[in-house]
Amino acid sequence: MTDEEIKEKIVRTLARIAPEADLDEVDPGKNMREELDIDSYDFLNLLIGLNEELGVEIPEADYEKVATLTDLIRYLSRRLA
Repeated sequence: MTDEEIKEKIVRTLARIAPEADLDEVDPGKNMREELDIDSYDFLNLLIGLNEELGVEIPEADYEKVATLTDLIRYLSRRLA
């Protein structure tokens, strides 16, 4: 799966959780929660949704590793390889 395909899955999952959030407005190097103005509950639901969509579980110990869009795409790409 390409990084662009992973990003599309993130966008689709995010749209179900926080329809008002717009990933196109997000600086990929900045904290996604702050950029999207979503709370920790929505962020957790995003990660759960990605687990369901991609079959990749992100343990709580790794949450800091997926704080930015770039980090999340990189993390998922490695797990899907």
